[in-house]
Amino acid sequence: MAFTLDPLPYAKDALEPHIDARTMEIHHDKHHQGYINNLNKAIEGTPHANKSLDQLVKEAGSISMAVRNNAGGHWNHKFFWEGMIPNGKKLSDAFLKVINDNFGSFDALKEQFAQAGASRFGSGWAWLGFSDGRLNVCSSPNQDNPLMDVAECKCTPLLGVDVWEHAYYLKYQNLRGDYLKAFWNVVNWEEVEKRYNAAKK
Repeated sequence: MAFTLDPLPYAKDALEPHIDARTMEIHHDKHHQGYINNLNKAIEGTPHANKSLDQLVKEAGSISMAVRNNAGGHWNHKFFWEGMIPNGKKLSDAFLKVINDNFGSFDALKEQFAQAGASRFGSGWAWLGFSDGRLNVCSSPNQDNPLMDVAECKCTPLLGVDVWEHAYYLKYQNLRGDYLKAFWNVVNWEEVEKRYNAAKK
């Protein structure tokens, strides 16, 4: 069962000016497609060939690094695209209360999230997640994510941001912090809250 690349859920220029169209084109059509191509090669003719993407991610510790890295790359990017929307999506009063109850304020969440993304050395991801009845913020290296059995932080991801340089360098160069600030303008809070409600169950 070969994995395929889904089209973006919006036009490549739809997240302008926060994330530029050229970055989206290269990121989706080249980087994400590359992870899928390499994943399909890595699982071809192996017992992993018929496993779902979620299965591969959750079994990361017992599979080859090629499968782990590329399955993670595919899963993370798919999740990333779906967590964004043109012009953002309004944060509901109900979910804002959840954020305030867990972090003290929305600004405190943004600060922790920015710190997780900015302090991740090299390439990786920052996450807003849910575990043990609470929201939390953490980061992961490379293409790991919190669902992996080898994850440094384990939780159900609700929102993720790619802090690999290919995600922001054309527009922001070395200013990762500016990219992380701009990211809040395109968050699909409706999707985040839907993921949160599913995680609670």
